[in-house]
Amino acid sequence: MAIRITKVYTRHGDKGDTHLVGGRRVPKDDPRIESYGTIDELNSVLGIVRAHNDVAPRSAATTRLDQILRQIQNELFDLGSELATPPDAAWEGMIRIGPEQVRVLERTIDECQADLAPLKSFILPGGGPIAAFLHQARTVCRRAERDILRLMHREPIGAAVLEYVNRLSDLLFVLARWMSHTLGEPEYLWEKGLTLPAGRPPRARAGSRKR
Repeated sequence: MAIRITKVYTRHGDKGDTHLVGGRRVPKDDPRIESYGTIDELNSVLGIVRAHNDVAPRSAATTRLDQILRQIQNELFDLGSELATPPDAAWEGMIRIGPEQVRVLERTIDECQADLAPLKSFILPGGGPIAAFLHQARTVCRRAERDILRLMHREPIGAAVLEYVNRLSDLLFVLARWMSHTLGEPEYLWEKGLTLPAGRPPRARAGSRKR
């Protein structure tokens, strides 16, 4: 289906409501809007990951990461459309997230996990830019899962949606570790009970103060 957008603003949402697929208008803080809005946020963070990956030195790992994230970004767009469609507006042939997409995520997790040593500590978000933004994507994905669960308490959604988002957060965690490993970047490990060392910060040298 061809899409043609000629005007960005419509003024239809100026009073705090918007329409779902099918035309029903709801407040912008409706759980369905919250759900696909967080999926959109997640997609945007993955766009940042891909932007950093594009300028990283080319390797089999960066090429594979782009393939994985390209697939996921398109699936998230499909998922956003599914979440924007209430049950009474669904149509025959509508694209839905299903068990096959979940299985692909699981296969990808296993593929990357095979290159990693078992964890002996919790991981703190950070490392290089790619891994750090993958960790951020993971946390947004977890929030999307919570938003979708709240929506499920009110009305039915696709059977595989929550499973897909849950598995995606696992994959994003593994991808962050995998990219740190393949790029030779450090992982920040949790140090239980760590405290700031006593002492004063070093004095700035003369002439080093920023103006």
